[in-house]
Amino acid sequence: MEQLKGLILSGGKGTRLRPITHTSAKQLVPVANKPVLFYGIEALAQAGIDQIGVIIAPETGDEIRSAAGDGSAFHVHLHYIVQEQPLGLAHAVLTAQEFLSDSPFVMYLGDNLLQGGIVELVNSFRAQQPHALILLTPVSDPSSYGIAEIDSGSPSDARDVGGGADLPAGPCVSRRVVRLVEKPQDPQSDLALVGVYMFSSAIHHAARAIRPSRRGELEITDAIQHMVDSRLDVRAQIVEGWWKDTGRVQDMLEANRLVLDNLSARVEGQLVDSTVEGRVVIEEHASLHHVTVRGPAIIGAHAVLRDCYIGPYTAVGERCTVVRAEVEHSILLQGASVCELDGRIESSLLGRNVTVGRGAQQPKAYRLLVGDNSQISIP
Repeated sequence: MEQLKGLILSGGKGTRLRPITHTSAKQLVPVANKPVLFYGIEALAQAGIDQIGVIIAPETGDEIRSAAGDGSAFHVHLHYIVQEQPLGLAHAVLTAQEFLSDSPFVMYLGDNLLQGGIVELVNSFRAQQPHALILLTPVSDPSSYGIAEIDSGSPSDARDVGGGADLPAGPCVSRRVVRLVEKPQDPQSDLALVGVYMFSSAIHHAARAIRPSRRGELEITDAIQHMVDSRLDVRAQIVEGWWKDTGRVQDMLEANRLVLDNLSARVEGQLVDSTVEGRVVIEEHASLHHVTVRGPAIIGAHAVLRDCYIGPYTAVGERCTVVRAEVEHSILLQGASVCELDGRIESSLLGRNVTVGRGAQQPKAYRLLVGDNSQISIP
């Protein structure tokens, strides 16, 4: 197989993460203080892919260019491709066709996280050389996802295209795909498509052959189904470990928890009369005075924490301030401030430079400036 290229999708409007995404690309919202997009770039780099196209939207493209640069920080070359309208994943493939040419490629959704990377999965694709290889994972609510139905039978070897619905986990077993359905009302399988796909150049013809769906988009599931109907070799593999689509706040918090669970402790900042328990990262120039931190947790560079408690599964971003407050199972983006609170902030996502605190004025009252689609719980 000729050299693989990569395609990372970083367009879209991020409506499910508003109001955070009113001012920032959803792929740049951090998990464990690292933008979600960077996990995808690193996964492709670890799999030996160094030519990567990045699909960007006109509204957020400049921000993504500024954050990821030319790719040299990841030892890859990034090529930015503007998708003028979010018209579907298959449309994104067509938009990138000039960059992709006839090369096989890995398509990675920029707001997805996949534990353990994709090295073994990419090696399997290289060895078996199907027209497409899709990744699947069992889900409890299949009507919310693109779902694949798999042939029954025995596992395939490098050239066998047999399959089985009793698909065991593991990167070495692939099965033949017989049908894909986007968000089925009556799902016949619980195997959902993970946001990583591997294609030969045959996907371009399939993407041009399909029509827009009811929501006006060229669906990648329809393009893959066209390949199946054309009797091309389309296979599926179950991913090991967890996979997360970070499109919603609760998914961001869960992804943050999962990444922090694999944290290696490291203390580079200043600790004064402070206690650190468990797996905790305190980055350089962070300052902690009279603070208790219970890991897993990460405190970003130049953060200032005084007389406070930071509980498990919390990511405090760069230059954040936490004073006389408690924070647990939350993400604080760069420059956020939580000060002088009687209660505890938990299961929360605070945007850049957000301030949460108790006012000094009397009588006591809540004074809020809140963006669209926010949620506030007050005991």
